[in-house]
Amino acid sequence: MRGISRVCGVLSATMIVASVIITCQLIFVRFVLNQSTIWQTEAVTYLMIGATLIGLPYVQLLRGHVNVELVPLLLAPRYRRILIGITTLLTLLIALLMLFYGYELFSFAWQRNWRSDTVWGVKLWIPYIALPVGFALYSLQLLADIVSPAPPPLEEPTLTGVVDPVAPERPDAGEKAALSHPASE
Repeated sequence: MRGISRVCGVLSATMIVASVIITCQLIFVRFVLNQSTIWQTEAVTYLMIGATLIGLPYVQLLRGHVNVELVPLLLAPRYRRILIGITTLLTLLIALLMLFYGYELFSFAWQRNWRSDTVWGVKLWIPYIALPVGFALYSLQLLADIVSPAPPPLEEPTLTGVVDPVAPERPDAGEKAALSHPASE
C-alpha cells in the first residue's frame, strides 16, 4: 500500500503541475492574445479536485493531515495509541461513507451521461471518478495503518540532509511516537 500511496502522490503532484501550466496558458491567451478561454478554468478546477482526492493516501502515508496534538501529547503512550486507533477508525468510517456516496454520484453521471453546463461540455463522470477512487485508496491506506501501525521509514527532511537530533519536535510527533514505540506500561 505504501508504494500505491507514493504513486498517488506523484499523480497528485503531476495534476498540480498540469493545472499550473494550464493556468499560465490561460493567462497568456486571455491577457496577451486578448482571446476568450473555453476549457482552461474548468480543467484547472477538475485537476485540483482530482489532485486533492488522489493525494489523500499519500498525505496519510506521511501522517500529514492536519491534527491537533494538545490532548494526545498530554496522554500516556498507551492512551495515546488508543486515541489514535479510535480516530483512525472514525476516519475510516467517514472515508468509506464518502466512497459510497462518491461512487453513487459517479454512477449517476455515467448512466445518465451528465455533462457540464459549459461550452466545453465535459462528461462529468470523468472528474467525478476521483471521488470513489481517492476515497477507496485513502481507505486502503487507513486500513494499512491499522494493520501495521508503525510509521513508514521516511526520514525527516532537513536542509543538510541529516536529521538533527536536537531539532524541536514536530506537531505530529505525538502520533508518530505513539505508533513507533512499544508500550512501556
